[in-house]
Amino acid sequence: MIFIDKPYVSDFLRKTIKENGFPVVKTKIAEKLGFSNGLNILDEEKAIQQAESSENIMIYTTSENSIGWIAEHLSSTKIPQRIELFKDKVQFRTLIKPMYPDFYFREIQLYELDDLSVSNIPMPFIIKPKVGFFSMGVYKVTSSQKWEQVKEAMKAEIRRAKDYYPTEVFNTESFIIEQCIEGEEFAVDAYFDATGEPVILNIHKHIFSSSEDVSDRVYISSKEIIQNNIDQFSAFLNQIGRLSGVKNFPVHAEIRRDRTGSVLPIEINPMRFGGWCSTADATYLAYGFNPYVLYFSQERPDWTELLKNKEEKLYSIIVLDNSTGIEGTQIASFDYDRLLSNFENPLELRKIDYNEYPVFGFLFTETKEENIVELERILKSDLKEFIT
Repeated sequence: MIFIDKPYVSDFLRKTIKENGFPVVKTKIAEKLGFSNGLNILDEEKAIQQAESSENIMIYTTSENSIGWIAEHLSSTKIPQRIELFKDKVQFRTLIKPMYPDFYFREIQLYELDDLSVSNIPMPFIIKPKVGFFSMGVYKVTSSQKWEQVKEAMKAEIRRAKDYYPTEVFNTESFIIEQCIEGEEFAVDAYFDATGEPVILNIHKHIFSSSEDVSDRVYISSKEIIQNNIDQFSAFLNQIGRLSGVKNFPVHAEIRRDRTGSVLPIEINPMRFGGWCSTADATYLAYGFNPYVLYFSQERPDWTELLKNKEEKLYSIIVLDNSTGIEGTQIASFDYDRLLSNFENPLELRKIDYNEYPVFGFLFTETKEENIVELERILKSDLKEFIT
């Protein structure tokens, strides 16, 4: 069954649901988003009965906003606990401590921020909400002086962002401090099948403008990125599966490979692929298969066949987050046509209401490797050049 929720449901997912008859739970939000009638619409009571009668029912959520409904209505099942095991970053670090016994992390409450002494915390470190989303509230601290700046920036961002998502998705009452994982960063869509084996559906490399950058601006997938990483990442996810015991469980994993070649998780997001229908839809645009269908049919992508004729091509997700420093309500327009003119082959542009959410849209592109400069340019832009 699929849970539909804000902030975004793509036309591609809507079409996928319709063509395959995937059951959608008829929550109030789903009805508002156009999922109210049809043979594949499940009323809430029937959805609860099905979940309670199946040990490992296949569930997909378009948004972590649905976690609140699942926690409230499926409390008699193991599903909420499995979700929390990944969503709660402190629980997750505790789960994988056998894999990384020397990894430093600690929990801190919001009221403790002002009095926290960082003299005994290994530098640099990352601080972020214990339950968070979309890089909101994530900061890298490199010195005591930097910590003073970060505290004020965190408080300001919390005030702006706390109304966007429910507490099950973004909760700023508690934070996790953890050692900074240096190295290349990747985003991996995968699912654990009915036997608990991981199936990787795509790998994106997350590129940054600087060592201080923690934004979500550009993610790149390519034949080389997938071939060079799929075996190691599959082995890593296999360890996670054994520790957690999850089955029929989609995830969006954010991981880093350090200088020694070891893989360490940043976080693993439960019950979904990339947020805002991003990475799964990008996979279809790049490689021609539908990750939602493969998950529900328990199939594996044939990467040998799929990567043929993909040499020297980069497939990117560009997150047009509002990095202008100007509130959306103060922006009259965003010049999407000018934006598109900066790319050789835009595949799809999704415009977002930047008055409601702190993002102008999402852009999917195909770029020749020799023209990577177009990605580097947008990576460093604060997007002020496109606004009025």
